[in-house]
Amino acid sequence: MFATYLHDLSPKIIQFTDSIGIQWYGLAYVTGFYLTYLVMQFLARRGLSQIAEKDVGDFITGVALFGVILGGRLGYMLLYNFDEFIQRPWVFLMLHQGGMASHGGIAGVALYCLWYARKHRISWTGIGDTLVCGAPLGIFLGRIANFINGELFGRVTTVPWAMKFPTELLHEDFAKQGGELPPMPDYLQHSPDIIAWFEQHRGGRPELEAILHPRHPSQLYEAFGEGLLLTLVLLWIRVKWPKMPHGIISGLFFVLYAVVRIALEGVRQPDSGSSMIMGLTKGQFFSTFMIVAGLAFILIGWLRREKVGKES
Repeated sequence: MFATYLHDLSPKIIQFTDSIGIQWYGLAYVTGFYLTYLVMQFLARRGLSQIAEKDVGDFITGVALFGVILGGRLGYMLLYNFDEFIQRPWVFLMLHQGGMASHGGIAGVALYCLWYARKHRISWTGIGDTLVCGAPLGIFLGRIANFINGELFGRVTTVPWAMKFPTELLHEDFAKQGGELPPMPDYLQHSPDIIAWFEQHRGGRPELEAILHPRHPSQLYEAFGEGLLLTLVLLWIRVKWPKMPHGIISGLFFVLYAVVRIALEGVRQPDSGSSMIMGLTKGQFFSTFMIVAGLAFILIGWLRREKVGKES
């Protein structure tokens, strides 16, 4: 049996002032875009990309800004924080407060790729087949950042590798699990701050650990399932079958991501304020549409028989 780990990681890499610093979440985004850029260059050099090697940098910049960041933020506002978005639309611009939805980011990227394909008269699905081979690396790093931040943790469990997240005290599920919330100031947002407050004002770590519940480190499950594993599978298929009809690999990404997400949502604690939809969490419900879209991509791609290197 492992000793239950008390999460005490800081989201900050380095802090210059109270409002300026470098955080793991931001570094994860930048590194994810760079790794996707490297994968797309690798495929372009092998003749497996609709986008020339020299144009990959500009393409990734557009994907990052208009697809992932704007799409992910808008998706979060519409899917998970709609009431506040309607009441205070300017909250959309408060990126420093966090709040990104992977489903929104994926939709944003798909729309940007559609615009790019039409502008350059190349295959939309062909672009997608290349992009999805590297994009899950960004998901992998994003989930690692979620873990470091102590957010999006899993459900209560008895598995030997369970962990205790101090940020559980900020989640409405804490009371539902029978916990009695001690009076804490509102500015406490992350594990180190909560631990430091308990050490100064309460009984220290022992008291904190006593009221927390052991939980699945579901962020790590999602990092390897939605991110690393998906990249390895799709990249292997892309290289192994270079003449795969356009759209099939994109469709496989949608289907595999959705299946993994639906499965892992079973051990992930739903966000505060999230309601179930037809017995499914919001993450599971929205993922079902990705399966439908993915199957459509696969079917249409197979019927059209677009080959790598041809225009749509």
